[in-house]
Amino acid sequence: MCACQPGVNLRDYVSLHPPEVTFSLCLLSLAVSLLCLRFYGQTHTLPNPDIATDWNRLLASLAEFQLCADANSSVGAAEAASWTGPPPQDPTGDTLLHRRVPLVVGAASAPLEELSLHTAVAASQLGLPGNASVSVTLHVLSEAEGKGTYTCLTISGPAHLLPLDLLPPECPPRAANVPPTTTVHLVTLTPSSGAGPPPAAAPPQSCFSLQSTHDPALTVMLTQEDQAVAGRHLLESSGCLLGVCLLFCLYASLRRSPRRHPGNAADRHICTQPLVDPDH
Repeated sequence: MCACQPGVNLRDYVSLHPPEVTFSLCLLSLAVSLLCLRFYGQTHTLPNPDIATDWNRLLASLAEFQLCADANSSVGAAEAASWTGPPPQDPTGDTLLHRRVPLVVGAASAPLEELSLHTAVAASQLGLPGNASVSVTLHVLSEAEGKGTYTCLTISGPAHLLPLDLLPPECPPRAANVPPTTTVHLVTLTPSSGAGPPPAAAPPQSCFSLQSTHDPALTVMLTQEDQAVAGRHLLESSGCLLGVCLLFCLYASLRRSPRRHPGNAADRHICTQPLVDPDH
């Protein structure tokens, strides 16, 4: 009787069928990767992939530009002095948000205390879908007791474009004894990489650079229930892939090797000889 040699059969199958073996190794690698991803998801909180744009991405997109204002583009102190906070409702019916954001405004020549910068941009410039117009106003305000400055962002646009899942904190209301904003500039966006000095014939400009800081609190994360469901799906998928790899190994180890069983008459006689000699 022919002895079954799984190890020899598996070795011969690997040497004779490299494409099938490579495919099985890819499945095995994918199964291990899914198991590692499940383990990582159990020990870490993962961001929600269904959220296309959050506040960190919006601020990072805004920080890619400079805000440049002509010398004569300010609204003026009289109109600026009347600003005490955002209007209760946008007159156009769009959603209006007034939030304190981790955004630093810098300039070489203009003072950065009690300053507002206003512009209207396309939604795509802020990393939002579509080309609808979005109104943006940055307010650089003084902290209480003169402890530096902070930035508030007033943004107005269609509700379906703005990131509303996780919002920065509301800007604090202005105290009655705090001087109002001194200047409101109407500005235009220019790419920071291509920003340069204005032409000699152009009026002088005040340009303001922006720097955003990533705030983990503004990133929408998966809930524990969502992570549990994702982990279960990863475990099931990796189990199916490992099962396919196991079936492949069993098939290769039990399959008769053509090297050791070429199929000639002599080998067939050896493999089919009876267990008991008929002469005895």
